[in-house]
Amino acid sequence: MKKFLVPVDFSLPSESAAEYAIEMTKDIPGTEIILYHVYKNDIFSLLKDSEEGSRKRATDADLKIVKDFLKNSPHQKITTVSEEGSFIDNLSTYVLSNDIDMVIMGINKSSIMSNVNIGSDTLNIISNMSTPIMIIPPGLKFKKINNILFASDFKDVARKTPFGSLKKVLDFFNSKLNILNVDSEHYIELSEAYKIERGEMESKLKSYNPEFFFLRSYDFLEGIITFSETKEMDVIITVPKKQGFFNQLFKIYTRKLALETNKPVVAISM
Repeated sequence: MKKFLVPVDFSLPSESAAEYAIEMTKDIPGTEIILYHVYKNDIFSLLKDSEEGSRKRATDADLKIVKDFLKNSPHQKITTVSEEGSFIDNLSTYVLSNDIDMVIMGINKSSIMSNVNIGSDTLNIISNMSTPIMIIPPGLKFKKINNILFASDFKDVARKTPFGSLKKVLDFFNSKLNILNVDSEHYIELSEAYKIERGEMESKLKSYNPEFFFLRSYDFLEGIITFSETKEMDVIITVPKKQGFFNQLFKIYTRKLALETNKPVVAISM
């Protein structure tokens, strides 16, 4: 991974995410961090061309202030991009058109990005892109990532797990992989169905020497939170479902995971 995009709306959570991105990638040669801002076209649609140019210049100047504040290493290049338009549409197009390896976003206690509704807007990006999105809780400072938790429902693993994107994320972190399934049906032994799914997962990820955990719980979210705390996980990876009801649940759970564990959450879509 070489290119990381950080949406910046000049809020503290978004600028904190930019700092996290810098620290996380400072030892990777040839890394580019892109500070990205979209200003709304519905507010400025009546402006003259000269006034629109002034708006862009002002936005670019604000991005430069954020850039100058960041302490990048010689390995890193920081660039800034501002565009007029719709945040989700512009961001999706930019990411796909510029070979972005990961989007790194801040979160506050009410939403992801201070001016975007978590339930209806920003996390829809995850449904529209296969690019991994890393969500950073407010004020979180980077620390070495030793343990990764990949939470899977162990259902139709071969067809519904984005192994290509997942492996790229795992290669980037180069850390211990822990795979967790939380289900109310787990007892002393796993069912044959779960053994088959585990075998498929193990086959696909054997080069990472994963350690498997199966936890019996009626609340899988609380199971993941408890496990990540007791086992001292550093990053949580999830694969959102695109079906409507499950997608809405994912938005709620992603926010809760990030805030209650105070750990980065990486979402990878198919």
